[in-house]
Amino acid sequence: DVSPTPENNNQPLYNFSMDNLTPTVGNNDAARAALDLIQVVPNPYYSASGYETSQVDSRVKIVNLPDVCTVSIYALNGTLIRRLEKSTSSITSLDWDLKNYANIPIASGLYIMHIQAPDIGERIIKWFGVMRPIDLDSF
Repeated sequence: DVSPTPENNNQPLYNFSMDNLTPTVGNNDAARAALDLIQVVPNPYYSASGYETSQVDSRVKIVNLPDVCTVSIYALNGTLIRRLEKSTSSITSLDWDLKNYANIPIASGLYIMHIQAPDIGERIIKWFGVMRPIDLDSF
């Protein structure tokens, strides 16, 4: 039946309630469980990502990070490649430009990321990247 005064133009209308949902603050159990949500995107990285801003930019994101944490990136032989620090609640991710601590592009391969969040816990992620050759025509 079509009503002479249709509610929502006869389109589906849904109702929901948030009565039983409340945010929690300072809940370390919930924070530890949230460590499982930390990801590196894209993974695997095949020479390009949607986060890159130009032809010579290489970039991945480490997402769903807690407010304060340290991300240490290691080669498979245990060599520290780069350390990134996050100390703000205004963003939930960090960008990695796929360079080491000396600003040199990394080699293709498998890397281990160790995320340490004080008073919460830690998470270890494996990341695989295939780097593209430098495009000298862009200079």
